[in-house]
Formats: sequence, structure tokens, C-alpha cells
Amino acid sequence: MQPSLYNKPIAMKRIAKSPIQKLKSVDDAPVIRKFSVFFSLMSFFPFIVLAILFFLSVSTGTIKISSTLFFWAVFLIGIFALIGFISMRQTFINLTRVSKDAQNILKGDLTRRIHIKTGGDNEVNQLAHSFNEIVRQLEDNIKQLEKSRKIVQDILLKIASGVSFAENIDTFLELILNTTVDALGAKTGLLLMLDTEKNELVVRSAYNLDPGYEKGRRIPVEEEVAGWVIKHKKPLFIPRLHKASTTAAFELPLIAAPLVFHNTVLGVILLSGKKEGNNFEEDELAILSNISAQVALALENARLNADNEKAYFETISALAMAVEARDVYSRGHSDRIGEYSVKIARELQLPEQRIKAIQEAAQLHDVGKIGISDEILLKAGMLNDTERQIIEQHPVIGEGIIIPLHGFSHLRDAIRHHHEWLNGQGYPDHLKGDQISLEAKILAVTDCFDAMTTDRPYQKAKDFAQAKEELLRHVGERYEKKVVDALIKTMNL
Repeated sequence: MQPSLYNKPIAMKRIAKSPIQKLKSVDDAPVIRKFSVFFSLMSFFPFIVLAILFFLSVSTGTIKISSTLFFWAVFLIGIFALIGFISMRQTFINLTRVSKDAQNILKGDLTRRIHIKTGGDNEVNQLAHSFNEIVRQLEDNIKQLEKSRKIVQDILLKIASGVSFAENIDTFLELILNTTVDALGAKTGLLLMLDTEKNELVVRSAYNLDPGYEKGRRIPVEEEVAGWVIKHKKPLFIPRLHKASTTAAFELPLIAAPLVFHNTVLGVILLSGKKEGNNFEEDELAILSNISAQVALALENARLNADNEKAYFETISALAMAVEARDVYSRGHSDRIGEYSVKIARELQLPEQRIKAIQEAAQLHDVGKIGISDEILLKAGMLNDTERQIIEQHPVIGEGIIIPLHGFSHLRDAIRHHHEWLNGQGYPDHLKGDQISLEAKILAVTDCFDAMTTDRPYQKAKDFAQAKEELLRHVGERYEKKVVDALIKTMNL
């Protein structure tokens, strides 16, 4: 069967392509093979010429060769030697270029690459390609490290800028969680503390989660994600395998890290969902682990500070009681205005946290009198100007005693300003109207009410009706109307 016209060009094409393939095979050949080939070109033809001359010499005893044949023999020897030299020279040039480019790259310029002029797939080209790939991966790793460094730096800057405003550890934890979620590009975040006595997890801070994770909610410690992290004391990474991946409560991907201090688990920090990309990176899990270690340290320090401040607060409370013990007329004064102040605060529907702060401020409001002499405190008559200036310093002294209590800094304002009047005629700072906090306004009313309704060295006690009339007379001048109204209502005056 004769080949068709359709087949003939293919056969011709294959024949025409074979020389190129042969040349390419030499170019792609290993260096040792190229060296062998080109060395043969340089030595084989001269060897043949010498062999022929030797054979003529042995057989005839003489060597006769025409000038033309001699010329072509020398010419071909030179050509083959030149081809071998140029080819081997190019190979060694490529090796030298690889070496120099590699040295320049290793000096720190990772943007450079090794470029070989010739193609092929021999060892030199493979070496250049492999080195370029290693450098590319190294450059990518450096970019990832730089990205991670920037993320950590941003987190630290945000925390540093906000930590001075954190009044307590809960505020600090919220700042940590919100900043971490934002920096790592997560959608939600959760920080849980471990209650070892009840074997439960308590929500301390939640970011962008449904109301089921409100602060204070308790979760069984066996909860699937947090329970595993606590049990193994190791970070956990659950990738998103497909678009709709979720756990029982969180969108995937998810990363979680334990809050561990001295091998004791204090809680768990957990991030879920990703605003950009499908999954978290390993370096992001490493960042979360580092943050969790710092949070654990902060929690332990907060606990120690809370213990110290509690002891200090109890000491100051004892001082306040000692002040009252010096004056039989003022015994029980702090407890009474604390009771009155709490009633007013509840009537005004203040949150429990502010009510507790008002009660603590009432307990310590006169602690600064520890620095006032009995001659002034117990004086039966009117105070002179010098004595009045001294007694008016007791709120400042009281605030100074509270200053070391960082966890009770929210009490300082009420203690310092509980003798301020709305018209600016109070002390020590002569504040007016809205410049005075509601806590200080409440203490101002209750302090005055108790002073009027108990015996003092300088006056006999008034009955409640008289005290009510006195308070109403100075509403808007000294006292806040809504505070006085709340006292009258709660005391049934």
C-alpha cells in the first residue's frame, strides 16, 4: 500500500527534525559527556592522522604526503580543536557565571537571579535553575516573615496606644482580642477563661459573635475546640476544606491557642473565619501562640496585682475606720453614706459596676482626714481661715492615698471632688456643673445629709424633715436636683 499524500509531509518532517534533535541532545548532555565528546573532536582526528603517518612509515619506510593533503589535515585538526575549545570554554564560562552570581546573591541581593545564555538541560542549567528556585522560595519566606513582623508590630502599637486607657484587665483583654482579630484578618474572636473549681469556661471577651457568647457566659470545658486545646495544651489549626466548612459554632478556618503560665492552663483564645484567603497561615498560628503566652502572663500579673491591691484596699479601709474612731460623732459615717449612695444609684438605674464603685468611694471618701490633727477635726467652734484651708485638703490627701491602687483609679475622682458645689464654691478644685462627676455629686448629697442628721462637735443633729428642707434649698446651687430627688424618694423623706 502506497503512503498517502497526507503521510508524506510527516515523514519528511521527521527526517528534517532529526539533526536538530541531535544537536539539542548534545546541548542537553551532561557536562562529563560533553567534555568527552568535544575532547574526542580535539584529539581523535589528530590521532587518525598520526596513525596513518605511522602506518606509511612502517610499510614503505618513507612518509610522502602532498601539500594539499597536509593543508587540509592541519586545517581540519585546527577546526576540530577550535570547536572543542569554544564549546568547553562556554561550559566553563557558565560555571563561572553561576559561581559569581551565586556569590552576589549570597551577599544579600535576593532580587537577582542566575541567567545562563545557553539552553539545554545539563547539570549547569539544572544547578542555576535549582539555585534560582531556592532564592525565590527564600525571598517568599522573607516576605512572609516581614508580613508577620508587620502584623506583630501593628498589634503591639495598637495595644501600646490603648493600654494606658485600660482601667482593668477586662478592658485590656478586649483590646488584645479586637486588635488580634483585626491584625490576622479573622472574622470572629473569643477569649475564654478556665474556672477550675467548676470545670467550666467563662467568656471574658467576644468579637463579632452571636449573643450566645456574651461576656460571663459559661461553657462546658468539654467543648469540642477549646476542650481539645486545654487538654493537650497545644495550639490547634482547623483548615477550611471547602467553601461551607463550619464547626458546631464557628466558621472555618479556625486557629486556637491555650493561655498557659508555668504549665497551668488559664484559658483559650480562638479566632475563626478569614476575611481574605481560604485559610490561616502557619506564621499566623505562631503569632497567636505568642500573643496567648503574653496574655497568660498579663492575667497572672493581674491576679497578683489584684491580690496586692485588695490587701492595700483593706489597709486603707482600716485607716478610714481609724479616722472615724478618733471622733465619736462620725463613727459609722462612711457606712451610712455608702448605704444612702447605693440607694440613690439604684434609683437612678446606674449599672452595677458604677454602683459598686460609688459604694467603695463612700467607704474611703474621708480617709484623707488621717492627715488632719485632732485639734481641727474635733474643734467644737468655727474654724479659722488657716484651719479651714487645712481641712479642705483632706480630699486631696485621700486621693493621694488611693493613687497606688491602679485597679481603683476609678475611685479617685469621687474621693477628690465629693465637696465640690455646682456653683463652683466647693473645694478643692472649684469645679462647676457638669465638670463634677455624678459619683461625686451623689457623695456630696449623702455626705451632707448624714452630717446634718448626726450630732457633730459644732452642731446638734437635725431631723430628716429639716435636712430635706436644707437640701432642697440648695438644689442647683450646691446639689444636683435628680440626686436630691432620688434620696428623698428612697428615704421616704
